[in-house]
This record gives sequence, structure tokens and C-alpha cells, in this order.
Amino acid sequence: MTSNDQSSAHDDAILACTISRDVQNFDLLIEDMEVIMGEAWGDLGFDDALAYFKQPEAAKLEFVAMAVDHEDEQDLIKLGKVIAAAKELLVKVILITDEVTPAALHQLLRQGADEFVPYPLPEGELKAAVARVRTPDPVVLESAPTAAPAQAEAAEAPAAEPVAAKSKHDREGVVMAIQGLAGGTGGTTLAVNLAWELANAGGKKATPPRVCILDLDLQFGSVSTYLDLPRRETVYELLSDTESMDDDIFAQALMGYEEKVFVLTAPADLLPLDLAEPEDIQRIIDMARKHYDYVIIDLPKTLVQWSETVLTAAHVYFATLELDMRSAQNTLRLKRALQSEGLPFEKLRFVLNRAPKFTDLNGKSRVKRLADSLDIKIDIQLPDGGKQVTQSGDHGEPLAKSAAKNPLRKEIAKLATSLHKLGADEKP
Repeated sequence: MTSNDQSSAHDDAILACTISRDVQNFDLLIEDMEVIMGEAWGDLGFDDALAYFKQPEAAKLEFVAMAVDHEDEQDLIKLGKVIAAAKELLVKVILITDEVTPAALHQLLRQGADEFVPYPLPEGELKAAVARVRTPDPVVLESAPTAAPAQAEAAEAPAAEPVAAKSKHDREGVVMAIQGLAGGTGGTTLAVNLAWELANAGGKKATPPRVCILDLDLQFGSVSTYLDLPRRETVYELLSDTESMDDDIFAQALMGYEEKVFVLTAPADLLPLDLAEPEDIQRIIDMARKHYDYVIIDLPKTLVQWSETVLTAAHVYFATLELDMRSAQNTLRLKRALQSEGLPFEKLRFVLNRAPKFTDLNGKSRVKRLADSLDIKIDIQLPDGGKQVTQSGDHGEPLAKSAAKNPLRKEIAKLATSLHKLGADEKP
């Protein structure tokens, strides 16, 4: 490792830098950087990094690993300047976050960070991220002149169904996965209503974010039911041949709900979960991120061969559970399964559905005992929305439209606000 004081003496050897308030708070990062880079890296503070990027030597950097924790959230503007300065030099930015809120993570990603790895660092994840940022960007060829007439013809053709419109630029959307740890824990309800709240975040004057839901519960997915959308045969065709998928094919497979939320519904027929390979799911996620600001993935309760793909791709991974024995047992099973495979269990954010009311002291005590016994942190507690939640799903409407004052809807709206915090200020 090359310290700040030694950096000027070894400028020629520095190919990467860590940037943090105090790198000693990220000891695993130090170990991984030494394994990956040997002595060809240095460490900088945030202010030091801004100064260093003005020096000619900074152009030799291949990447920087910026490590932040919850204490750094008060300096998000400065962190954004550091990322912007690195991007001006075409230096790749790998973001390392420890207990950072989804809102802060979203803002930093939108500033231009190329990769995201949670801390504590999962085994091999930093090395894989470094390999990805070192891979040269593909050469983009200019489109042929004949494209314009083709687009004009497409514009003249009337749309028979509310399919998604293509985005004109890459958005690098935030991926949020939601998995119910038992039946009826509200995973799909959270996915649908969170998507609607995000699509309406920022107020009427702000440009609304583009939101997409991927219903990957291929057998019993019900996002289409909750939003009263038809299931399209093209979904099966898309899943069967993702290699030939392009922007148009992907857009035609989506269904739009009031032109605000676009959904890749579950297939019309009951299909095996292994119909899609991990590479197929990765291609779909990458395509969705390209066109949408938020990509919400509703997952099956069963772990499949591509579950790791979603876990790795997700910036936020919500796991819904209830205050009962089945949820506790399934959480423990999931914890053992992920840890035995060396997967980042700590990436999960637990959501307690039908949480006890504030005045229910006995219920609050049970929640604490559940978290302590499983050695987890319950990050979000959602109240019981009652019959209105079931009625909303049956009518194919988000709670905001059918029961705006419902306590569950209010909590999901607060969550969406925190995720979209400062989003309007990030727009170019």
C-alpha cells in the first residue's frame, strides 16, 4: 500500500487508489487491494482525491475504490464531486458501501459510479469488479442513415397495447429485488406499491422516474393480477431466446400501467423455474437497467440456479417476513444456504410485514427477540393494511389509488421517498 505521504515518490507505480474518510475502517478492502494490486495503489481522503485529480499523474489511474459508510452521508455533495472528477479523467469508480441508506446509494450511483460492492466485501467480489472495469468499453458504431425512415414508420403505426417506449439513453437504473421468505408475507404487494410510489415520486413539476417491474416468479407470479394487466405470449419467447433480445424486443414484451410503471409479467402458462439460465436473467436485468431508473424484481420464494445472479446484481435486496415460526425457520435456512456458498447474506434488508403497532409493547419485544435469535437486523416494519390490501389487489390497483390513507400505503410511500431522495437534483 502507498500512503498519502509516499504517493508523490511512487507516482509511476500508482494504478489505483482507495478513497475514504479513513481506510482503516475498511480493513477487508486493504487486504483485497494488496492482493489485486500489490504495491501499485495508494490511499486518499476525499479532499486529497479532489486535489490529486488535478495533477497529470492522475490520468494514469485505472480505477478508484471509493469506500463510504453511514457517517459519510452528510457529505454526499462532496462525494459526488469526487466521482465527477474521476469520470472527467475517464477513471472507473468502484463504490464500496457499508450501511449506507438506499437513497444515498442511489444518488452516488446516479453520479456515475461504475460498480457497486457491499461491505463487508464478499469473497472475490472486488476482484471481479476490478476485472469488469478493466475490460475495455465496446466500440459503438454509428447507426445507418436508413434507420430514420424505419423509425418514422414505427411512429406512424398505432399502438394496440400500452407497451413500453424505448429510452433514448442508458440510465444504469437501481436494481431492487424483493423475495418473500414465506407465502403471504407481502412481497408482491411491496413490489407493486413501491413501484407505483417511485413512479410518482418527486412531485408533479419534476420529471417522473422510469420504473420497471420484472416478475420472475415464472410459475405463480401475480404482479399482472395486482395491476390488472394481461400476460403476453412474447414473455415466453423473450425468456426462451434472450441472446437475440434487443431494445425493441424487450420493449414489446413489457406492459404499461397508466404509462408510469412497466411490467415484464410472468408467462401466461405454468413454466419450470429453470427455463431461464443465469445468463438469461443477467441479460434481462442489464436491459432493464439500461432503460429504467428503478428496476424492481419480484422473486419466487424458491431458490433457483439464477438466484445468485439476482443477489449479485441487486443494489438493494428486500426479504419480507412475518412474526411467526415459519418465517423464522425459512430465514435461518436461507442464511445457512447463502453463507455455505460464500454469498453475501449481509446484503439482505429484512422487511417485517404486519408489524405490531407502536403501542404494542409485547409485540415490539417479540420483534426484538426474533431479530436477536436469528442474528439479523429488521430494517423496515410495515403495518397491517387490513382488508383494503386484499381488495386493492383484487381490483388491480395500487393502494395509493384505492386506499390512499391506508397505513401500509403510507409506510411504503415513506420508503419510496427515501429511495428517491434528491433524485430531482440529480437530473441533468
